[in-house]
Amino acid sequence: MQKYYNVGKIVNTHGIKGEVRVISKTDFADERYKPGNSLTLFMPEAKEPIELTIKSHRKHKNFDLLTFEGYENINEIEKMKGGILKVSEDQLGALEDNEFYYHEIIGCEVTTTSGEEIGKIKEILSPGANDVWVIKGKGGKELLIPYIEDVVKSVDVKTKQIVIEPMEGLLS
Repeated sequence: MQKYYNVGKIVNTHGIKGEVRVISKTDFADERYKPGNSLTLFMPEAKEPIELTIKSHRKHKNFDLLTFEGYENINEIEKMKGGILKVSEDQLGALEDNEFYYHEIIGCEVTTTSGEEIGKIKEILSPGANDVWVIKGKGGKELLIPYIEDVVKSVDVKTKQIVIEPMEGLLS
């Protein structure tokens, strides 16, 4: 049974020439959406996923705009709205040391170097220079932890454990 990972959601069409507007859920948009690459489209009501080959990719505002081989106009892609674009596990590829996929980090338990339990990572933000991990802390409080060497000391995706060395004021 093949495992699939979410890389984006088609939220709308763009223009009349078959372009779709995608909200990305991938760290590697330029690599993931390279022309010639394939994605699998999962529609809520469809039984079978649809294999798509990327024809073009460009950035526009906060979206990735994609076209697919064999889909030339708005009428053919209109029905893709709301669909989830995924890649199969064998398309993930190897990462460098200290690089992780979102699905490996989300759900990890975070503790400090002194053993204090902080909470669980619930989402990842990519505001700029480095990712920021959003932790649901005790009492539902959200904590923001920058993914930088000074703070994140160890990541074990197998045991879902992350150890941090909080900077002054980080957890208050």
